[in-house]
Amino acid sequence: MSQPQANIRLTLYARRYCHLCDDMLDALAPVAAEFGFTVDIVDVDTTRELDERYGERVPLLAHGDTELCHYFLDRAAVTAYLTAFR
Repeated sequence: MSQPQANIRLTLYARRYCHLCDDMLDALAPVAAEFGFTVDIVDVDTTRELDERYGERVPLLAHGDTELCHYFLDRAAVTAYLTAFR
């Protein structure tokens, strides 16, 4: 098993009642277990700014300002990105 990432927090921009958002969160679970990161979920419907910024591009997974993938988990891209922190 891989060593946990030191304090890596990814952000999942999502909406309630969004099946793609639920699917991405479920798909992230084994990756999070492997790499030891945490996922913060941000509901884009809570503010107008978030809704305007992300609109229909949810779910969107990001680390800071770096967008890793949207709609579906791109496991290869996320894994490659996280490997750089080892």
